[in-house]
Amino acid sequence: MAKVALITGITGQDGSYLSELLLQKGYVVHGIIRRSSVFTTERVEHLYQDRHDSDVRFRLHYGDLLDAMCLRRILSEVKPDEVYNLAAQSHVRTSFDQPIYTAEVVGIGTLNLLEAIRDYRDSTGCEVRFYQAASSEMFGKAAEVPQRETTPFYPRSPYACAKVHAFWQTVNYREAYGLFACNGILFNHESPRRGETFVTRKITRAATRIKLGLQDKLYLGNLDARRDWGFAGDYVLAMWLMLQQEKPDDYVVATGQSHSVREFLAEAFRCLGLDGEGRVEFDPRYLRPTEVDVLQGDATKAERQLGWRPKVTMQELCRMMVDADMRLAQRERTLVDAGHDATPRDNEAARNHVSSAPAAPKEAPASRTGKRGSASGARSK
Repeated sequence: MAKVALITGITGQDGSYLSELLLQKGYVVHGIIRRSSVFTTERVEHLYQDRHDSDVRFRLHYGDLLDAMCLRRILSEVKPDEVYNLAAQSHVRTSFDQPIYTAEVVGIGTLNLLEAIRDYRDSTGCEVRFYQAASSEMFGKAAEVPQRETTPFYPRSPYACAKVHAFWQTVNYREAYGLFACNGILFNHESPRRGETFVTRKITRAATRIKLGLQDKLYLGNLDARRDWGFAGDYVLAMWLMLQQEKPDDYVVATGQSHSVREFLAEAFRCLGLDGEGRVEFDPRYLRPTEVDVLQGDATKAERQLGWRPKVTMQELCRMMVDADMRLAQRERTLVDAGHDATPRDNEAARNHVSSAPAAPKEAPASRTGKRGSASGARSK
C-alpha cells in the first residue's frame, strides 16, 4: 500500500521538489492550492496527471490555511500518512508591508493545520506525521555563529516572529498531544525555481538579461548581508528523512558556509564573464527596517541522526541558476529581435531545469507571457 502525503504550498519551489522526491519514492501526493483567477501551478505542471487516468498519484485540492474547516475536510478525504506544511507568506521584506496577513498565514495557519490533524487523529485513530517548515530567520540577531538547534531565537521581522510562533506550536502539539511533529529549521535554499523577488534569483535573472542587452542595471539593497545558501533539491530530502525517524525532533538544515550577497552577485557575473562595474546600484527601498546580518547553520545533528549532507555548493548553485536563466534570456532575446515585446515569467525556469521531464499535458494550465520588464524592480529577501 503506497504512502500518502499531503503538502501545503505545493506550487512553491520546495513543494515542487518535494513532490518529485515523494513520487519517485512511490507515494501518492496530494497538494493544497489557493483558488486564484490566474494560474499558479507552473512549477508542478510536469507532474500533472488527468484525474480520469488510471493510477493517478498526484492530485491538487483547493484550500487555505486560514480555513480550518476546509483543512479538516481535506484530511478526511486524503487520509495522509504524512503532512508537510510549506505554505507561507515567505518573503521577509514583504512581511514588513503585510505584517498582519503574514502572522495569520504563517502563525495561525500552522495552528489551524495542527489542530485539524489532532482532531483527525483523535476521531479516526489514524496517526499522521507532521513536518513544519521553520526558518533560519528565526535566529535573526543571532547570539552565536554558526546557529544550531540550541541557539536562542531573536526574530527581526514579522515573518520571523510568525515562524517562531509556528515553531513553538509544533513543539507544543508534539509534547501536549503526542503528535509526531518535526520542525525543519532550513537555512536559505535556492534553485532555478526560486521566485524572481528573492535576491539570488533576482541577481541571476538580471545578470543574464544584462549579458544579452535586455537590461541595463540591477538595483539591490544590503550587499553585505551574509547567508548560508544551499540547493532546495537537497533540502527536501532532509524534510522527508525527518518523518522517517523513530521519534520526532527538530533539526537545522544548512551547508555550514556563509556568503555575502556581494559574493553571490560576483559569482553570477563571473559565470557570465561580465564586469559588474556600473551595472549594480543601491536602492534604499530594498533595505529592511531591522536587518539580519549573518546566518550560518550547523547541521551536525541532521548529519548524525538523519545521515543528511548537502551536495551542492554555493558556486554550483549559482551556476545552475545562471544557466537556467540564460535559457530564459535567450528566449526573450529571440522574441525581442523578432519584434515581440514579451518576458517569460519566472517559473518557466522551473520547467527548463527539470531534466527529462515529460511535456505538460494539454489539460495542465498553460504558461503565460507578460510585457517586457526589468528585474531591477523586484525586492530582495
